[in-house]
Amino acid sequence: MKILPIVIVFLVGLSSAHAGAVDELLQEYRSQGAGPFSAEAGAALWTRSGGAQTCAACHDSDLRTGGRHAKTGKPIAPMAPSVNAKRLTDRAFIEKWFKRNCDSAWGRACTPQEKGDFLSYLRNQ
Repeated sequence: MKILPIVIVFLVGLSSAHAGAVDELLQEYRSQGAGPFSAEAGAALWTRSGGAQTCAACHDSDLRTGGRHAKTGKPIAPMAPSVNAKRLTDRAFIEKWFKRNCDSAWGRACTPQEKGDFLSYLRNQ
């Protein structure tokens, strides 16, 4: 019976880590003039081709499954925090991949509005 409280504390801790990084970044984007953010807009951006490819081309449309890099074939872990507890827990990691993937897929940096919309979409998956 002692294991149940431990599991609950662990799950709450994971949820808090996820919420903390995302909430901090959303606040940072708001301070840059972006917002309000929309999960629906983030979903539309996920499949929108703004240049060389879409996000879904590598990460798949079902964020609960893994993807595969379109050029290298390298496996990509699921994006959905509901099945991948490491997703959206580290601000620096999130910003690193926004920079790489926005440049790669769209040929430019994502705006604070786009990043906020993406995070609003991803956090609920």
